[in-house]
Amino acid sequence: MFEIGLFAMSWQQAAMIGIGLLLIYLGVSKNMEPLLLGPIGFAVILANMPLTGITGETGLLNIVYTELIGTGIIPLIIFLGIGTMTDFSPLLANPKTFLLGAAAQIGIFLALGLAIIVGFDLNAAASIGIIGGADGPTAIYAATQLVGERPEIIAAVTVSAYSYMALVPIIQPPIIKALTTKDQRKIRMGKMRKVSRKEKIVFPIGVTIIVGLIVPSALPLVGLLMLGNLFQVSGVMDRLSNTGGNALMDIATIMLGLGVGFLMTGDTFLVLETLKILLLGVFAFATATAGGTLFGQLYYKLSNGKINPMIGAAGVSAVPMASRVVQKMGQEEDAGSHLLMHAMGPNVAGVIGSATAAGILIGLLA
Repeated sequence: MFEIGLFAMSWQQAAMIGIGLLLIYLGVSKNMEPLLLGPIGFAVILANMPLTGITGETGLLNIVYTELIGTGIIPLIIFLGIGTMTDFSPLLANPKTFLLGAAAQIGIFLALGLAIIVGFDLNAAASIGIIGGADGPTAIYAATQLVGERPEIIAAVTVSAYSYMALVPIIQPPIIKALTTKDQRKIRMGKMRKVSRKEKIVFPIGVTIIVGLIVPSALPLVGLLMLGNLFQVSGVMDRLSNTGGNALMDIATIMLGLGVGFLMTGDTFLVLETLKILLLGVFAFATATAGGTLFGQLYYKLSNGKINPMIGAAGVSAVPMASRVVQKMGQEEDAGSHLLMHAMGPNVAGVIGSATAAGILIGLLA
């Protein structure tokens, strides 16, 4: 019998359609992660329309999620694409900034602990903690591996991770200002050394081998990241680099948006746990920023005031947004300050750090 969808719609579905419209608005009008929030928002509308069958066992959204997101394929492909677009030269030029990227991952473990305190089990808490890495694909991959049978947590973690990445210019500055002085923010840093082509090629190969030996469970993420980077730096695989960073990345992003939207139905998303996860996500990201900045203060002391402690805040892996925040804040204090490339060192280190932290948690709990 033919039914009219309007009369079959629950208030939860109507509310989620409103949330889908909000995500589209934020992406299109406010330019907040538009390439992802746009597809997710539209998929949320599709998933909550009644009587369509699009989320059923043979429905498009269900197939996309089950075969591409739930298996971890799409987050890994996105990591390959990120690798083709990432320049590790600032990190290679100043390797000691790697520890700043590592320090920022403290937000993951602090949020994990707080999530347990407020009632989440260990696997769910670990999934929530990864939001502190400020790396959307890593958060999704970790969540699917740790709580694959609980779509409401995966959806909330994904929305939190990408929303807070988009809000980096709003969340980070107050924290950085609270933990640094005006004089410290004025510190200029010298010109970085030039990194050779050989160093650039050896780096992704070396990192892959080291991570594979020490943290095998992190290798899918780190390995695909480094493969993409090898495409870029080799100088002879431009076609692969261009495909990975453009067409393949775009396809994976669309599939990711559809798959995540499938999870955001009214009956699974509009629950108290979702609000808790969103709040814990803010805590994770804020403490990650604080951890990196405080470690930057240690570097400032050890360098006798030559290192601007703000670059530690870029240790979260929101590339390059976190580095741009540091650059902007530096120029607000001194128009002649150029901190972008110095901040990019800990910033790209944060990508490796968050993937490694996720791998450790997956290895221990999955």
